Order: sequence, then structure tokens, then C-alpha cells
Amino acid sequence: MERLETKKVSGHTYYYYSEWGWVNGKCRRKWQKYLGKLEDIVKACEGRGPAPAYAEIFQWGLPSALWRECSLASVMEQIDALCPKRNQGLSTGQYLAIAALNRAIRPQSKRCMWEWFSQTVLLRYLPEASKEALSSQRFWDHMGRIDADTAAEIWKNILRDVAEREGLDLSSISYDGTNFYTFIDTFNLRCQIAKRGKNKQGRSNLRQVSYALFCCADGHMPLFYDVYEGNRNDAKEFPLILQRFNAFLGEFCVQGCGPADITLVFDKGNNSASNFTLIDGMGLHFVGSAKLDEHKDLVRISNDDVRFVPCEAAGLEGTNAFRVEKAVYGKERIVVVSFSQNLFNTQWLTLQNDTHKALEQLCALRQKLQDRAAGLIQRGRAPTVQSVQKQCEGILSRQYLKQIINVQISEGPQNTAQLDYTINSAVLSELSDTHLGKTLIITDRAAWDDARIIQAYRGQFIIENVFKEMKDRRNGTWWPLNHWTDSKIRVHGLYCTIALLLRALMWRRITKAGVRLSMNRLLSELDDIREVINIYAKKRGQKTVRRQSVLSRTSELQDKLIAILGLKEEANRVLG
Repeated sequence: MERLETKKVSGHTYYYYSEWGWVNGKCRRKWQKYLGKLEDIVKACEGRGPAPAYAEIFQWGLPSALWRECSLASVMEQIDALCPKRNQGLSTGQYLAIAALNRAIRPQSKRCMWEWFSQTVLLRYLPEASKEALSSQRFWDHMGRIDADTAAEIWKNILRDVAEREGLDLSSISYDGTNFYTFIDTFNLRCQIAKRGKNKQGRSNLRQVSYALFCCADGHMPLFYDVYEGNRNDAKEFPLILQRFNAFLGEFCVQGCGPADITLVFDKGNNSASNFTLIDGMGLHFVGSAKLDEHKDLVRISNDDVRFVPCEAAGLEGTNAFRVEKAVYGKERIVVVSFSQNLFNTQWLTLQNDTHKALEQLCALRQKLQDRAAGLIQRGRAPTVQSVQKQCEGILSRQYLKQIINVQISEGPQNTAQLDYTINSAVLSELSDTHLGKTLIITDRAAWDDARIIQAYRGQFIIENVFKEMKDRRNGTWWPLNHWTDSKIRVHGLYCTIALLLRALMWRRITKAGVRLSMNRLLSELDDIREVINIYAKKRGQKTVRRQSVLSRTSELQDKLIAILGLKEEANRVLG
């Protein structure tokens, strides 16, 4: 039976709620709960209980969702299987999982890892983590246990399990490469991967690391990656990584992923006769593009030619196309000539802006030359015909400008250079009628219609978006890169790619549920969900402080994301 009991201490009456029962033939108290004074009971009934002493706030939504994906993908187990260690502290798999989760949530340097980690619910999942355990040195020690071959094996095992569990569609795979600049010292001889080359962010003065990636259209899932020297040309690296990818597929052992079932999509930067010979020898289907200048007979065809037929497929509004069969890189192949009104509008506006800027610069240069000839400018070295020619080449460096703007440089009186320029309206008209808006797509998929071929080629945007996300300074996965040895940079590439995989799995799950969100919007919505833990002061006789957990107010969309990603059980546990 339950009882309400009282105790008097120093003239004050305290109330207790208890349950009594028979134990070994005697009535004994089973448990007792302290209720406080009478006024405390009244306050509790009116909802005016004691205020919490303080509150702790943790990142909940995004860490919980990505931790679940990490657990489902068995990331830690796969790494520990190949990199075992004594049962002492965090395992190698746990260290790399923490690094990957950090890259997927809010990239930090290893020095700031504990500061970030301690503010997330990951602290609950890995209670053995501490400030000392998450020091830079501890991360470096465990990263040093993974060599290049082990990293490749880890990735293969993780992806095989993910592909089998999720039933990935590998029929369309995109390939591309990019590079990331670093601040590794020029005279650092311990690093051979970071080299100077043509940097895609315009930082060619810095050493860079190149990164190649294969992604499938299903969920934008990364399938295969490689980290290599920053000065390697894309077309020269393509056959090497393609052979490694083909071998990777051979070991993948997933039903329906043989070469005959795959269409590889890549851009024109990888084109060469030897590369196409290699693709043909592997039996891979492909969709790529060709440079306009390589097929002038097709480029000269007017955009209004009667051969262009409108594409009826969804998403191809304003796109016309026709196909021909001609010799391309040593073999007869299908070439789809497409014209996109949206692409034409973009290229036309870009050309107009480039022309306007170039004319402004040429006008300013001509005025300076005229002022010097008139004696208004006397200081400084007098420009020569050669120096003016060099300046004009820089001004007209953008595409098509040398064809549109004709410059005449001559030597005037007193050896002064003179500049004049005209706009060739005939060339501008011809470009708008033939070049602008046009794309040449090459493929061996003869059975596909033009619309399907164009859609497959436009799927290349998938991997371009992945690279854009990787380089985002707020939500990107690659930077900061504070490693300076080849082995550490390769492991860095591994956990950055694992971060891409975890994000892609999460995004694929919500997309299949019918929720259309960009990756950045998804990350933002989940990142806004916080867990608030109210901590109450100890009362007399209490051994531990009382805690009350609650989630921050969530929107209808956030509630839907919690349900889709399977976080309701965790949410219920937080709410008690």
C-alpha cells in the first residue's frame, strides 16, 4: 500500500511518499520518495517548482542523424577489423569516426576537436572520450596506423556493406577530379603529394593536393576516390584511376554492377584517343562531351537548323537536339548535337559582360596612350608596341573576345604606341547563331534516345555539386587540412570521403521519403535542433543532481526529418 508520511525536523514538517508491503511475514517499506515541505508540494502542483540551477545545451539533430548512419554503415567495426589494437581507450575506428563526423558536421582542426565534441550528443555515445584522448597527438598516433593499402581496403569494405544494405543503383556513375590548395611549406621534403599546379581556386602560388571521385546518380553516393599529386594532368591521371576503379568494381561483388550495366559520365577534360581506347577495351558504356573546335562542321550548323528536334522529356524544356554518327577518337560513335536556350542565355550574358569590361579597359588604355603622346603624361617608362600588345592580350583573354574585338597597334610620332579597336559585329552574330548554347555529346549508347543521352550527360552536375560542397568554408568537408606528410593526407582523404558518404546516405533517405531539400538546407535544419538539459541543485539527502532533458522547439519539417531518419526513439529517450 502507498502512504503519505511526515517527519518533523527542527520544527519543520517534511512529507514523503512511500510504498509498504509484506516481506517475510512483516510489513516493510519498499521505497520512499521525498516530496519536501507542504509549500513545495503546492508549488509542484501549480507547476511552480524550483528553477534549474543552470542548463547545458548540446547539438542534437545533425550529430544524432549522422551517428546513426555511421553505426548502420559499421564504419568503426570495419576500421577496427583491419586496424586492431589493445582494448585501451578509444579504438582506431572510433578516432576516424569522430574525425569523419566532425568533417560532416562542422570541420575543425584536431586542436579544437574536444571543444566541438563536448558540445554535441556524441559525448553520450562515446563516454570514454576526453580532452586528453582527443588531442592532436592521439589522432596522429592512430592515423599513423593506416597506410594507403589499408585505407583502400577499409573504404571497399564499408562501401560493399552500404551498397548491399541500401540496394544502390550503379547504372549511372559520374567521374571528375579537383584540387585543394594547402599551406604546406615549399621546402617541406616529407610531402610528395602536395605539388604546385593549375589550381581551380586560383591559388597556383600554393602547393595543392588532387582528388578524384566517382559518384553514382543514386543519392549522389561516393563510390571510389583517390588522392594524388597536385601537378598531375587530368587527362593523364584519368586512365590510371579508371583502371583502379575497374579493378575495384571487380572486387565489389554487388549484383548488377558489371561493366555492361554501367554508364560512365565524364567531361571533356579527360578526352584523348588512348583514354577512349581504354574505355572500349574495358567494355564500359560512356557519355561524354567534345570540344566545339574539334568538330567545326557540326558547330557551323545554325541553332535554327531544321534538323534540331525539341526534346519532350521533363527537365529538357527549351532543349533541341539531333544526332549524327562520325569518327571520334579512332572509332565511329554517336554524337548528339544539343542546343539549350538556358545555356544560350547564360553564355550570351557572360559574353556581353566580358565584352563590356574589355572595351572599358581598352578605352582607358587608349586614353593613356593619347595623353602620353600629347605630353600630358611624362613620368614612367614609355609603353612600346610590344608592351601594349601584351596588355591587350591580357584584356582579351576571355573566350571569344579576340574574335569579336579587333585591335590595331601602331607606332606614332616620337616612338609612342597608338591603339585603336573595333567590334566585329559579323563575328558576334555568327557566334550567337552557331556556338552559343551548343553542346556536343559523344556516347556509345546508340539505343538511347537523344533526351536520355542529354539527361545522362547533365548528371555530371552531381559530382560538381559534391566538389562545391567539399570546398564550402562553412559546411565543407576538406578544409582545414593541417597535415604535412603523405600518409596523413591520404588518411585525411579517407575520413573526408566517409563524411561525404554519411551525408549522402542521410540525404538519400529523406529524398526517397519524398522530401526535396538541398544538402545545405538539410544540414541547416538538423543542425538547428538542440538538446537542452536543465540541471537542478541538489536537495538534502540527494546523491545525484536531478536532470531534465528536452529538445528545442522543432518545426513541422524538422519533425518530419526526425521521423524519416529514425530519430524518434532517441527523441523519446531524451524527453524521458
